[in-house]
Amino acid sequence: MGFNKNESGPTHRLMIPRGDEVVGLVVKAQGASKFAVMCADNKERDCAIPGRLRRSFWVKERDMVLVKPWPYKNAQGHDAGDIIWRYSVMDKDLLKARGVAIPK
Repeated sequence: MGFNKNESGPTHRLMIPRGDEVVGLVVKAQGASKFAVMCADNKERDCAIPGRLRRSFWVKERDMVLVKPWPYKNAQGHDAGDIIWRYSVMDKDLLKARGVAIPK
């Protein structure tokens, strides 16, 4: 009781980029929750995981993430942003099916 036996397994919500958000691929972990991310708009951004999300998910190199770009450059003059979601391996195909631009 309490479980629906007709379902094929656990499901989760697919986060689609909204507004200025872009999908990116983590290129390098820089330490202290900071990462170099190659985004779908062909910009490499220095991204950080905000404090409220820091313990929510673990990000590794070659992971697909959802990035919210900052409206200004960071102290080093590079494009920057916040990592607000980490996609699972299976989400890549679902994003392609929806027509979302994915970095190579």
